Amino acid sequence: MNEDYIKRINAVLIFIDENLDSELSLEIVAKAAFYSPFHLHRVFKAITNETLNSYITRKRIEKTASILLPKKNVSISELSLQYGFNSNSSFTRTFKKFYSISPSEFRKTKSKYSKIGQVDSTNGQENGLLEEYICNINNLINWIKMNATIEIKEMPKLDLAFVTQIGVEGLGTAYAKLMQWAAPKGLLTEDSKMVTIYHDSFKITEPEKVRMSACLILKEKTEVSGEIGWTILEKGKCIVGHFEIGIQEFEKSWTGLFLWMNQNGYKKADRNPFEIYHNNFNEHPEKKAIVDFYIPIE
Repeated sequence: MNEDYIKRINAVLIFIDENLDSELSLEIVAKAAFYSPFHLHRVFKAITNETLNSYITRKRIEKTASILLPKKNVSISELSLQYGFNSNSSFTRTFKKFYSISPSEFRKTKSKYSKIGQVDSTNGQENGLLEEYICNINNLINWIKMNATIEIKEMPKLDLAFVTQIGVEGLGTAYAKLMQWAAPKGLLTEDSKMVTIYHDSFKITEPEKVRMSACLILKEKTEVSGEIGWTILEKGKCIVGHFEIGIQEFEKSWTGLFLWMNQNGYKKADRNPFEIYHNNFNEHPEKKAIVDFYIPIE
């Protein structure tokens, strides 16, 4: 795929993320990308494997799902209007296509076991679900205690070169492209750090559609082109979990860190979580990654 196409679609993905609560017609997005509507429609589908309209609808539904979980005071009608649905019934129909239940059912089901000690005293007992839930929570608490050092840290602004990756399969290829670009420029040194930014949550987005940025921290702003983009991680307060774990333990570690956040009264900020790697796990004697997980908080 032409590198200029990828560069422009990267800009489109960012534009959509930043304007989910605004009008996003094909014509408006095409204008932002300096494409004709016909050309954008064709190129977007070729790169993302989704039509533009399907992608925008999915992102809006996933955005509303992410708001429904923690913000109980936000009405479903408000969300439907804010994110471009002309009626509550239209929003509910579309939501059910993604999650098989209505927004109100989603809010009840997903929040039922969201925090230990807040399970409904009657319904939570059904089929031993409460006991299973508490067991899982306790296992995660023990896991975090044994495998993580956690601190609250003010992170500086970071300049990053990045390659976009959609879907968990292929992230290694994205990093290979990034390093192939960086090596001839002398940007890979012994203290170079790689970063993965997660633009979607695995809780609400299918793994093959999760968008990630495979990044290299830059010591100074560097000219990029084509498939290589430039972005920043804004400075701000983060929960930082320091881990030395196997690749198969990443999901458990993330889940445990978010649990720690909830139990300690912190709230996630409207910024993307990310990982910073301190080694090549393939070179570790036990094939373990030395990695920091970052959750931006308010």
